[in-house]
Amino acid sequence: MTNTTILAATEPTERLSLIREAFRLEWLTIGWMIVEAVVAIASGVAAGSLVLVAFGLDSVIELASAGVLMWRLIVELRHGQKFSETAERIASRIAGSLLILLAAYVVVAAIWRLWTATGEEFSWPGFVVALVAIPAMRYLARRKLAIAKKIDSRALRADAMEAIACGWLSFVVVVTLTIQWLIGAWWIDSVGSLAIVKEGREALSADECASCCH
Repeated sequence: MTNTTILAATEPTERLSLIREAFRLEWLTIGWMIVEAVVAIASGVAAGSLVLVAFGLDSVIELASAGVLMWRLIVELRHGQKFSETAERIASRIAGSLLILLAAYVVVAAIWRLWTATGEEFSWPGFVVALVAIPAMRYLARRKLAIAKKIDSRALRADAMEAIACGWLSFVVVVTLTIQWLIGAWWIDSVGSLAIVKEGREALSADECASCCH
């Protein structure tokens, strides 16, 4: 048996292993995003915090994206490497559409709160979930990017970029809530929520550019 024959037999096995790992990562993503969304939205509503509600809605967006990507991975697990390109396109389109809706809501709400000088209360549950999300998203993003490069998947790469964006959004939430807790600035919630929109828009632009390059 030649080296070429051995390599040809090994590559599909390695790819299948990577696809299964990506599948497990998406299950982890879905589990965490459910916790993150529930805690952030509930805490945001209770405390009247727009930045927490926006963070929770972003988690819902990532949850939808993870679900679509799992579908794409299932297609490959069942039918081999010739997966559906439709699944790749749907993943980015869903995320893009939901991010646009989220941005519109946050911008309008933030402007209204700044106009009416409406503040919010500090939320410990929201602060803790955002703090834990920073290292969690870093781990998920690094593994997804590594696998996406090996299997050449734009959808998985886009999903990893969303995890990176979520990590930055978590950082924005932590900083915003910390400033609000320390100095009680009523305007910091609206400013922080607008920063979330900015980070989400930049992540979406990066995904679109990556798609254009393939």
